[in-house]
Amino acid sequence: MDVFLELALMLIVAKLFGYLTLRLGFPAALGQLLGGIIVGPSLLGVVSYDEGVRLVAELGVIILLFLAGLETDVEEFKHVGVSAFIVAVLGVVIPFILGYAGALAWGYSNMQALFLGGILTATSVGLTTSILMEMKKLRSRVGTTILAAAVVDDVLGIIILTVLVAMNTKGSVYPADVLIIIGEVTLFFLLGLFLGSPAVREALRASERISLPETVTAFAIAIMLIFAYIAERFQLAGITGAYLAGLLIAGSTESREITRKTVTIGYSLFIPVFLVGIGVETDIHVLAHAGIFAVVYAVLAIVSKVMGCGIGALLTRFKPTEALQIGVGMVPRMEVALIMANIGLREGAFDRGAFSIPVTMVILTTLVTPFLLKWAFSRD
Repeated sequence: MDVFLELALMLIVAKLFGYLTLRLGFPAALGQLLGGIIVGPSLLGVVSYDEGVRLVAELGVIILLFLAGLETDVEEFKHVGVSAFIVAVLGVVIPFILGYAGALAWGYSNMQALFLGGILTATSVGLTTSILMEMKKLRSRVGTTILAAAVVDDVLGIIILTVLVAMNTKGSVYPADVLIIIGEVTLFFLLGLFLGSPAVREALRASERISLPETVTAFAIAIMLIFAYIAERFQLAGITGAYLAGLLIAGSTESREITRKTVTIGYSLFIPVFLVGIGVETDIHVLAHAGIFAVVYAVLAIVSKVMGCGIGALLTRFKPTEALQIGVGMVPRMEVALIMANIGLREGAFDRGAFSIPVTMVILTTLVTPFLLKWAFSRD
């Protein structure tokens, strides 16, 4: 199908299925995800998810996290810094241990078990962010902690992946390799916070002097894309850069107007295509070939994140209900986990059979997250 028709169909599916699930009392993101599965290769096969659609979807998740940054309470973000770090660390350590131990107990080799443990450390908050926005919970202490912890999680995941690749290729890990990664990540955030903040303010101020329609919004989106690019150059996910850009703009006088215009741009095209695209990319046929351990691994993925992040939240004086919400919010694994699994395949740690295990886990955690979030927040 032509890319224009594919995008048109995805937008119609996003709004119709999102509305239906809202009427049933579930987040719209669940309906958009299920709609994507129906029109994608898994069932009807009318959307092929070619490069054009993929680019729109990638911009969708970048805009979504940029909006999350814009809508984050900056003062609250500063307050949850220590809490988010503890939540992220325990949300990485416990999934890694359980994934590694579970794979070893099931008979996988030590290297395969290490990669399977490493993949469980990843968190992808694109879906969670969309649902929290919809539920008006993003600016809460819980929502801010989830987003801040996801940033730390991203950094820790990169370090773990670097160590695993080094162990697989060299048979050992050089401390210098890990220190270089930590140095690059630290440099990115320091440059972003101390140089990026005044630069962003000056760029927005300059844009106001250009008398053309929507110049301020255009400059803000350009800043978002630049930060996403720089983040990727520093081996971080582009969404981390977009979120930081949103945080920096959130403190400006133009932030409210930029947020309003970006919501219109994002939810008219890019974000619905991203959410339907998750379903389109989901191959439910993998579930039939994955085996029992794939389901066990998916259960470990859910339990370990809820347990690890929940314990971290309890240690930092969150209420038990809030700790549960934080743990559930960190459950989804999407692009980061799939990237790590692909690297495991490329490095020879996985064969195709083992590769289907993390793919199944990504599918199942993505499908259950909207239900779990609805349940967790209904306990307030």
